Amino acid sequence: MTAIAVTIAGSDSGGGAGIQADLKTFSALGVYGASVVTALTAQNTKGVTGIHDVPPAFIAAQIDAVFSDLAVDAVKIGMLSQIPTIEAVAAGLDRFKQSHVVFDPVMVATSGDRLLKPDAVDALRHLLIPRARVITPNLPEAAALLDAPIAQGETAMREQAERLLALGANAVLIKGGHGSGPESVDLLVAENVFARLSAERIPTANTHGTGCTLSSAIAAGFAKGLDLAEAVRVAKAYVTAAIGAANRLSIGSGHGPVHHFHAWW
Repeated sequence: MTAIAVTIAGSDSGGGAGIQADLKTFSALGVYGASVVTALTAQNTKGVTGIHDVPPAFIAAQIDAVFSDLAVDAVKIGMLSQIPTIEAVAAGLDRFKQSHVVFDPVMVATSGDRLLKPDAVDALRHLLIPRARVITPNLPEAAALLDAPIAQGETAMREQAERLLALGANAVLIKGGHGSGPESVDLLVAENVFARLSAERIPTANTHGTGCTLSSAIAAGFAKGLDLAEAVRVAKAYVTAAIGAANRLSIGSGHGPVHHFHAWW
């Protein structure tokens, strides 16, 4: 059978993040990718200049079209900018009984532009966190979900991950890319599971789409039958290599994308 993953996320007109990054990641990792577009963004490597939300009824129509026909093995969820969008996606997951769900709680773009309306954070907590097999917040996103200061150091990161478990998360991969020091450390925390995943911090401005790429790489692992720990390990290695090769690309004049096809180009 062909491994199939679906991304439910926003479109990045610049091609470096969102739906575009997810589909590139699925392809690079040998998984067929389908998509449900939740929002259109006007953006490039320098920032986001506009967001057009897809009507919730049409999001539901895309979900019904894709999941009623394709044998979906895993789902990645990214940008959901407003409460009706979140409600439509949560209902769709229930309708098609999806359990291999990776939820990346996208709130702010690499450029610093806000992608989630402030009143929608509570809906993320209650409607999507419990429905995901794993959530993948970065340090600012974890802090926002918890109404807490940004974690400083690995002890605080683990404490915040455990608080997210208490909110109903099944597993948390809290990402340390926004931290400092020579290593970029992510912590995987679940019931009876703890893993520290470290990689050398790579000096590059070309990190656009890193979070999207990591979460979709985990979904690709689920689609291919990997367990949680192995899917996260393989995804971390893939993203680290994609960041390391990012400077081989010359895309735009701001935060360029990671190199999704570093093994092929």
